[in-house]
Amino acid sequence: MSFYLSRCPYGSAPPGLQETHSTQCPLLQRRGAISYDSSDQTALYIRMLGACVIFKQLFSNVRVRSQVGFEPDRRGSHPYLGVDFRTLHSRAESAGSIPARRIRRLFSFQRHLLSSRLLRGAPHLNTLHILDEDYCGQAKCMLEKVGTWNFDIFLFDRLTNGNSLVFLTFHLLNQYGLIELFQLDMVKVRQFLVLVQEDYRNQNPYHNAVHAADVTQAMHCYLREPKLAQSLTSFDILLGLLAAATHDLDHPGVNQPFLIKTNHYLAALYRNTSVLENHHWRSAVGLLRETDLFSHLPAEDSLGIERQLGSLILATDISRQNEYLSRFRTHLDENSLCLGHSSHRHFSLQMALKCADICNPCRPWELSKQWSEKVTEEFFHQGDIEKKHKLEISPLCDSEANTIASVQIGFMTYVVEPLFAEWARFSDTRLSQTMLGHLGLNKASWSAMEPEASGSSEEGESEPTRATEEPSSRALSQGSQES
Repeated sequence: MSFYLSRCPYGSAPPGLQETHSTQCPLLQRRGAISYDSSDQTALYIRMLGACVIFKQLFSNVRVRSQVGFEPDRRGSHPYLGVDFRTLHSRAESAGSIPARRIRRLFSFQRHLLSSRLLRGAPHLNTLHILDEDYCGQAKCMLEKVGTWNFDIFLFDRLTNGNSLVFLTFHLLNQYGLIELFQLDMVKVRQFLVLVQEDYRNQNPYHNAVHAADVTQAMHCYLREPKLAQSLTSFDILLGLLAAATHDLDHPGVNQPFLIKTNHYLAALYRNTSVLENHHWRSAVGLLRETDLFSHLPAEDSLGIERQLGSLILATDISRQNEYLSRFRTHLDENSLCLGHSSHRHFSLQMALKCADICNPCRPWELSKQWSEKVTEEFFHQGDIEKKHKLEISPLCDSEANTIASVQIGFMTYVVEPLFAEWARFSDTRLSQTMLGHLGLNKASWSAMEPEASGSSEEGESEPTRATEEPSSRALSQGSQES
């Protein structure tokens, strides 16, 4: 197929592709839509993206639906013992924060209108963008350095008003020339990315859209490494970016053991095997089909994208860490990894995504520490629910038996270090050495906060930690990994 042979980013467009107009999906099924009440009391629903109206005319009539509470989730809640996973990590908001939040949403809507006009080459006419454009400018400046390892995704998310995943992924797709090469409808691309971002549950402290944006940025850094940059096709890069953006889609904020022991329907559906990863993949496929993003491609190519997307996302199941790592190590020992073969390129993408998913301990301390606190908060929330309902507490989820430092030290020692040591053998570059350097410094920083861990002998501490390595790994993944 021509798609698999195209080189990025300068390959010519594959033959036979027809540009199609975007189609409108059912509008009432989505959060984040905007309703406009006309004089005859009928409601005209307008999607955020592609709306070609003047913000000034709508300002007094726009009503923005909140993401929680106004419209029921199309999948419904996941009931077990009265627990609604959608609000598991939600916090009460003060009454005074509601107007501010609504203003931010209005600014966000205006930003989408501005970007839509710019994509069509139309000038922006209203003057309400002045303050908001300042934020757009700062975000644009950050995107100029999107390939640097110290990229601050938290700051970028604030500058884009919580739309980091949409802005960053769209920018990368455009930067690699993938939108033009695969003749993708830009409105459909924007619509797909917005729906992906909406389906991440931002009530989760860790497994949310910001994490997905962070993984996508890390994936971009790996794709630019010489070995991959010289070998990957445009199709490979498209798959890698889409997999990174969707790898934790609709993560419920609890891990696979929790779903299994509570007889959750997802565990039954996927027979207790890679439960969350399968759900992330199927959710991504659902959005691809809902937006018809690849409807202009031959059916065989479209199905191939879906299958290989699933293969990448399923590789993030950390319970299969040793399987992938052993295979990777064998290839490196035997020097048998040939990136000229499509199967070997795909395997290298799987390893790159696995690294991107758990790269937080390899970031600079200021960023790594924030991720560590967030993932531990999510674990401890689950542990509190398990305690409340007298369930067996999952590994790493007991706030009385674990600390952030102890969780991080064990994770770095038995999961992160082995993976990134092999990645450095595969891609021995300045970036890989930088990541290992940060990993060592961050581990030392956590060890300094955990006197018992640093005071015990290396031999004495390895056995109990090794005994919990496997369940700890499962707890850290199940859809996406830890920092």
